[in-house]
Amino acid sequence: MKQLNVYLAFPGTCEEALNFYKTCFGGEITSMQRFGDSPVDSPEAHKQKIMHAEFKADGMYFMASDGMPGQPVPSGEMVSLSINLTDGAEQERIFNCLAAGGKVTMPLGETFWGAVFGIVTDKFGIPWMLNREV
Repeated sequence: MKQLNVYLAFPGTCEEALNFYKTCFGGEITSMQRFGDSPVDSPEAHKQKIMHAEFKADGMYFMASDGMPGQPVPSGEMVSLSINLTDGAEQERIFNCLAAGGKVTMPLGETFWGAVFGIVTDKFGIPWMLNREV
């Protein structure tokens, strides 16, 4: 089983954007984790930035974050597609297929949040994140 979600990246303005969307759409920020609350090594200035957040409102759901430290988030490259999977073989097959002719940013691997996760940009320039809870 797989599920496709939108993932928004912000250049350090994620929390401000989520609060804006809360005002516009109603709904709520259902989870928010800061870089400083995770084991990811980040500079002091980035510790209060958002590593991962989830937003839900009537008929909508998306995830969001501030970019990784040292990796700018250029305008026009702020949306990724995130696929949540339940089958490891399917995750690997899809990841490898998307990587053919594309660029792997983060190979599939186990994460501190208890998932197998990877990031790849396909040959058409579309960024994908594949996540499978273990």
